[in-house]
Amino acid sequence: MSRNTAVPRVGGDQALAVYQELRIHPDATFDEVADRFELSAEERERCRDELAALGLTEAGGPAGSGASPAPAIVDPDVALLRLLRRERDRLQERLAATSRTHTALEALAGPFLQAGATPRAEVEVEIVDAPDRVLGSLADLTDSVRTAAHFMHTGSVRREEMGGELDRDRLWAGRGVRVRAMYSRRAASVPEMAQHLEERAAVGVEIRLSSVVPMNMVLADENFAMLPTDPYEPSSPSILARGPGLVRSYLALYEYCWTAAAPYGQEEPAERGGDGLSEQQRTALLMLASGIKDEQIARNLGVSLRTVSRLLSEVMQELGAASRFEAGVKAARLGLLDSEGTDRGL
Repeated sequence: MSRNTAVPRVGGDQALAVYQELRIHPDATFDEVADRFELSAEERERCRDELAALGLTEAGGPAGSGASPAPAIVDPDVALLRLLRRERDRLQERLAATSRTHTALEALAGPFLQAGATPRAEVEVEIVDAPDRVLGSLADLTDSVRTAAHFMHTGSVRREEMGGELDRDRLWAGRGVRVRAMYSRRAASVPEMAQHLEERAAVGVEIRLSSVVPMNMVLADENFAMLPTDPYEPSSPSILARGPGLVRSYLALYEYCWTAAAPYGQEEPAERGGDGLSEQQRTALLMLASGIKDEQIARNLGVSLRTVSRLLSEVMQELGAASRFEAGVKAARLGLLDSEGTDRGL
């Protein structure tokens, strides 16, 4: 019986349906599942690529009769934690590359460029440590932005800047500019800041709150980015980047954080901080986050599988999570993976 009517015909939904079927039938090959859903060749490749890109499948072993091998299925919680770590590593690599690019531009900024021998680069990067230069760049942005502006704030907006920010929001709203702003929940809990967010939302600004905001960031029109050279030190010199070749990478990071944040007004219960975790429980959590299976965790810790199951259940209870998946997300938000995983080499 044809299952076309039972399977959504949209790319992302098709990939999800294939993934769920592969989890139900782990011995089935990708092509066998695709045949059940009567997917076209183009749909098969799109689903295969999407699942691999999300880390939900890995290449399997060889298969007979010319069929494609059965893909290795990755649990959703493990795949998500791997993506979180990969995005963090990509950000660090991008910041290092930006610093190298700035050094190279300085070396070329002499008579070679002054003579006009080289056309203007598609990507321009500048390191600015003067506060007035930063403010001047933001003022120029107010007049030049055409379609969209995106902000990420690790802390509260200063009182003297709130009025100017609202004036800018109204100006952009009148020009049809889409404005998004992301804040930490801690900053939004300050009464004066909460009032400011209400006023921004009333103007039309899209606002989301997150337990963890990685850095201050300003993006505009896929052509302008401003962020600190040191994400862990907001007062560090700022990177001013222009050109879609670089700005799109920052925008991809912003979109990831935006998706993980909660829309303003949709309150979430406070997350537990994991302070009550024992060293053994933290170690088990870190190994799980790095993709290690329960059996290997048990061998590494020198305990039984039952003990590993108990340890992870205790981790879920401490973090207030209903599943390993939710525990992993909360651990990532609370920095339990980033702060210790590097030290352990995971």
